[in-house]
Amino acid sequence: MAEVGAHLTAAPAGGDRPSVFEAVAQDSLMAAVKPALQHLVKVLAESNPGRYGFLWRWFDEIYVLLDLLLQQHYLARCSASFSENFYSLKRIPMGEGRQQPLATAGLPKRQHWKSLLLLVLVPYLKGKLEKLVSSLREEDEYSIHPPSSSWKRFYRAFLAAYPYVNMTWEGWFLIQQLCYILGKAEHHSPMLKLAGVRLVRLTAEDIQALEKKWAETTSSQTHSFTSRVQSALRRALGGIAFSLSTGLSVSVFFLQFLDWWYSSENQETIKSLTALPTPPPPVHLEHEPSSALLPSLKTVCPLCRKVRVNATALATSGFVFCYRCVYSYVKAHQRCPVTGYATELQHLVKLYSPES
Repeated sequence: MAEVGAHLTAAPAGGDRPSVFEAVAQDSLMAAVKPALQHLVKVLAESNPGRYGFLWRWFDEIYVLLDLLLQQHYLARCSASFSENFYSLKRIPMGEGRQQPLATAGLPKRQHWKSLLLLVLVPYLKGKLEKLVSSLREEDEYSIHPPSSSWKRFYRAFLAAYPYVNMTWEGWFLIQQLCYILGKAEHHSPMLKLAGVRLVRLTAEDIQALEKKWAETTSSQTHSFTSRVQSALRRALGGIAFSLSTGLSVSVFFLQFLDWWYSSENQETIKSLTALPTPPPPVHLEHEPSSALLPSLKTVCPLCRKVRVNATALATSGFVFCYRCVYSYVKAHQRCPVTGYATELQHLVKLYSPES
């Protein structure tokens, strides 16, 4: 019942076709949730790298598994994704006439799996591709490969072509939305066309059917041991998905507030409101096996134990290393070799001595 509790409104008399504002709003809902969750995980990882560091390293994979479970639950029960159901929408197969199937009937198997893969897999792969492009650009800036290497020529060509590929991808979505606004297309997104479905508003009959199905599920009784085990597993999976959906429904506005709070436009205001004394430098914990022992001489690199060459500091901790040593370490472990703080390649700062 909570799945439709926030939007128990029948479709208006103007038709079942959702407006472009409804369609775009449901697309942006999940896009706003992921960055906010990512920020919370990053705060946890920085506060305790040993305990929560794996959440930051495997955030994309953990998120895509939770998203897969959530979208599968809603597609099976409501014929819609989480965000579509939140805005009182459902998916129906292409070619359906005036007699639309109820939301509880579910999608045909082909459209169901295509919808699930396009909802979960495409955003995951796009995010991974963007991270790959970002890391290649960083390596290109550091110029760690010989200028004549074939690999360098290849990824420079890839970096040069990626903006045009991305522009084509975004332009495809923009043109589809313009056609939808002008009434020349049934889909506001090419992903819906590839899945073979279109969006319509929930009707009063759909809402009644969803409430009835939820009531039957909670009150159903089983007698055999096998059916009880199967029912318990289904209820457990459904309970996890329901908890995720309920938690997202309640916290989506809180997460959007966090995203606004930590946006660049509000940093000056945040600094003035939360001005605190400068914290002391990090204390080196020698009993941690992941921490490198600091050398007695300040000119020695903590990693290679030799006099530093091309001194480079980590902005996250302030410790100084050889450039090649710290670059290789941070690229492999994404943390400071001394403090264990979560670190990325853009935190490397080149130091210039007065002699140079």
